[in-house]
Amino acid sequence: MAIEIIMPKLGVDMQEGEIIEWKKQEGDEVKEGDILLEIMSDKTNMELEAEDSGVLVKIVRGNGETVPVTEVIGYIGAAGEVVEDAAATPEVAQATADLKAAGLEVPTAPASVAKEIPKVALAENEYDIVVVGGGPAGYYAAIRGAQLGGKIAIVEKSEFGGTCLNKGCIPTKTYLKNAEILDGLKIAAGRGINLASTNYTIDMDKTVDFKNQVVKTLTGGVQGLLKANKVTIFNGLGQVNPDKTVTIGGETIKGRNIILATGSKVSRINIPGIDSKLVLTSDDILDLREIPKSLTVMGGGVVGVELGLVYASYGTEVTVVEMADRIIPGMDREVSVELQKVLSKKGMKFLTSVGVEEIIEANNQLTIKLNDGSEIISEKALLSIGRVPQLAGLENLNLELDRGRIKVNAYQETSIPGIYAPGDVNGTKMLAHAAYRMGEVAAENAMRGNHHKAKLDYTPAAVYTHPEIAMVGLTEDQAREQYGNDILIGRCSFAGNGRAIASNEAHGFVKVIADSKYHEILGVHIIGPVAAEMINEAATIMESELTVDDVVASIHGHPTFSEVMYEAFLDVLGVAIHNPPKRK
Repeated sequence: MAIEIIMPKLGVDMQEGEIIEWKKQEGDEVKEGDILLEIMSDKTNMELEAEDSGVLVKIVRGNGETVPVTEVIGYIGAAGEVVEDAAATPEVAQATADLKAAGLEVPTAPASVAKEIPKVALAENEYDIVVVGGGPAGYYAAIRGAQLGGKIAIVEKSEFGGTCLNKGCIPTKTYLKNAEILDGLKIAAGRGINLASTNYTIDMDKTVDFKNQVVKTLTGGVQGLLKANKVTIFNGLGQVNPDKTVTIGGETIKGRNIILATGSKVSRINIPGIDSKLVLTSDDILDLREIPKSLTVMGGGVVGVELGLVYASYGTEVTVVEMADRIIPGMDREVSVELQKVLSKKGMKFLTSVGVEEIIEANNQLTIKLNDGSEIISEKALLSIGRVPQLAGLENLNLELDRGRIKVNAYQETSIPGIYAPGDVNGTKMLAHAAYRMGEVAAENAMRGNHHKAKLDYTPAAVYTHPEIAMVGLTEDQAREQYGNDILIGRCSFAGNGRAIASNEAHGFVKVIADSKYHEILGVHIIGPVAAEMINEAATIMESELTVDDVVASIHGHPTFSEVMYEAFLDVLGVAIHNPPKRK
């Protein structure tokens, strides 16, 4: 099926664009990334690249024409493919005949006329898209589909918002704020704030209740957005069938397209003793209404380190066991090593390059045996080794899988045409914000044909410890593997930053990696205050294909934390003002 080429939206205010020149002509072979045409808005000129390979089978809007954004201007397909566009319909044919009879010019954009032709009516229980799952990918896809004029249904078996809102991002960030407040109490006296008492207690009932209220507010907000966009909501487990019907209890609905956004569930390991009631998952620990004296965290990834820090701040003796040689192994090595040093000073203990072999429960405590022969005695343990796709309700589909993950293409489409699978269920990037983008892409392709790819190369990632860490792009190890020694590295520490010093947060650094030839930015890594916020600027810079030279031509406000990132870019070129001169 031919892929649509549409007039892109180059800015928030852009309503239309002018085609300056097609660089390819009908019948020309096109490769992904080739320049198709040059367009102009009221603010800028841009070359539009092909998002797929094939043949430019049809141009529907020519040079010099002004076209509304998102309107079809051409098609890429297979050699010899005939595009069945609006001109072939009786309605448009009659409109064309009427214009000719009146001596008027016939528009060259039949697609614009086609938008006014009513779609084929849907049955009462039939929808343009049925979305299965109400997490980040699912609710985003449902709302985007509705914005595009679709009749949309969404099926959710429990609470809207998925893991992120209910058992992940939001609850953990609520608890991490408590840890940050406790850190603030420890330094208050040094800042001249004399508290009436240095003694405090933690009411876990109130802590859990507050977390639950935060979750309820946000999940209710998601459901309100769905209703406001006239998305039909079905509650229950959706059983998806090959004919694109979905059964919820005793009711069956049908979708012209299906979006599987069933998310993920906690991963488990098969070792003796893992089923002990004292071994908690990340789901369980968020509802724990007591503070254990000791906690062993099995897994030094994002969730394990974040929740470990929460309980360490409450006074729990926390030990993190990680099989890799460092915690947060997906982050840049230099950053994760620095984070481990900082958290060790906060009282957390780390055992790396070691795994758990057996768990023995006796006398209401655990003996955790490690594969190096040592053991840990602990009141409770947290199993935090990641998440795996949730495939319940999809058993009837013969989907192509890759290590338990639904295999999708760049359009988020599965091996079954018309069935899409964005978000955690495809295992590409198990992050809520990546799921948002994948859900958006899936909905647009389901509504308008596959034309929009999910580009996730510059997806930022963060760990919300104190200090925070964040990254986008390649780590130093990855950059050296791909570019050898043809890279430049710039660093700047928060130790000399005015706002960081004033805030008692003068720890950590920003690290920028670039190629030495063109100064292309390959990766940005941060450990320090508001790292999770600053990394979004870096992601935007990289997505916009700015070079180091472009960034250093900008001005950053003072005093701000983000000045450290600006100085790190300067240091790539060896001209950072607030760094000592580099040794030659």
